[in-house]
Amino acid sequence: MPEPRLLDRLRTALRARHYSPRTEAAYCLWAERFIRYHGMRHPAEMAEAEINAFLTHLAIDLHVSASTQNQALAALLFLYRHVLGREIGTLDVVRARRPARLPVVMTRAEVRAVLDRMHGREQLMASLLYGSGLRLAECVRLRVLDLDFERGEIAVRSGKGAKDRVTMLPAAVRDPLRAHLLSVRATHQADLAAGWGRVPLPGALDRKYPNASAEWRWQWVFPQARRWRDPVTGEQGRHHVDPTILQRAVRRAVLEAGITKHVGCHTFRHSFATHLLESGYDIRTIQELLGHKDVKTTMVYTHVLNTGACGVRSPMDAL
Repeated sequence: MPEPRLLDRLRTALRARHYSPRTEAAYCLWAERFIRYHGMRHPAEMAEAEINAFLTHLAIDLHVSASTQNQALAALLFLYRHVLGREIGTLDVVRARRPARLPVVMTRAEVRAVLDRMHGREQLMASLLYGSGLRLAECVRLRVLDLDFERGEIAVRSGKGAKDRVTMLPAAVRDPLRAHLLSVRATHQADLAAGWGRVPLPGALDRKYPNASAEWRWQWVFPQARRWRDPVTGEQGRHHVDPTILQRAVRRAVLEAGITKHVGCHTFRHSFATHLLESGYDIRTIQELLGHKDVKTTMVYTHVLNTGACGVRSPMDAL
C-alpha cells in the first residue's frame, strides 16, 4: 500500500485525538499554506528556520491578528509533533501584537429592537444566544435531550474546548420553545414514517446504540428544512440548521433597527454577560455560565462598571 499523503495523515491524527471538524479544516489549511510558502517543499525537509520565516511573514507582510498567528503556530506544532514525530525547538518569531479590545455590547433596548425585527425560528435562536449566553455553534447543535424545562436548564455538550456546562433556560422562551418542538416532532414522525428520521450521533454512540439516532430525544432542536444524505452510510436524515442562516437574519435585523455598532451573533453572548454583571451577579457565576476556563477571560466584561448609569460619574456632569 502506498504511504498516505501528508494532509491525510494530518487529518487522521486530528480525528484520532477528537479535534473538531473546524479545527481539522483550519490546521490542514495552515499546513498547505506553509508548504506553498516554501515552494512546495516537504515539511520533513524543513525545521525551525522555515517555521520562523512563515510566521514572521504572516505578522509583517500579511498583518494577521495575534490569534490567527497563534492558530498557524499551533497547526504547525501539531503537524511536526504528531505526524512527523519531531519536536520543534526555540522559535524566534516576530509576534503579531494582541490589541486590548473591549467586546461590543448592546444595550437592553438595542437587544429588544433586534429581536423584535426577527421572526420564527431565527428569533427563538437569537433569544437563546442572549438569554442563555450560548455561542452560535452551541445553539445550532442543541438536541432535545439537552433541554430541561422543569429545572430551567440547558446542558451544553462538547462546547468550546470539548467542555460540558449547564446554563439557564430563560422562562421567556420556554413556551415558544415548546411550541417549536411540537412542530419539529411532527416533522420527525413524518420522516420516520417515510423510512428516514435519523441524525448523526456523537462519538461511537451510533454503534453502541444502533436505534438511538431515530429516537426523539437525540433529534436536533433546530433541524434544517430539507433532508440531508449521510455521505458515509447513504441514509437520509436532517442535519442541524446552517449557522449562516441565523447570521444573515441577525444582520438584517440590526440594519432594520438602525444600530451602528458592529453587531453579530456573538454580540448577544457579550451582552448576556455584561447585563448579568450590571445586575449585580458575581463574576464567578458568570464564568460558569459562559464556560470560561479562566476567570481572567470573564473579567473583560467588568469594563461596564466604569460606564453607564451605574458607572463612574464624569466631573463634567457636576459643573
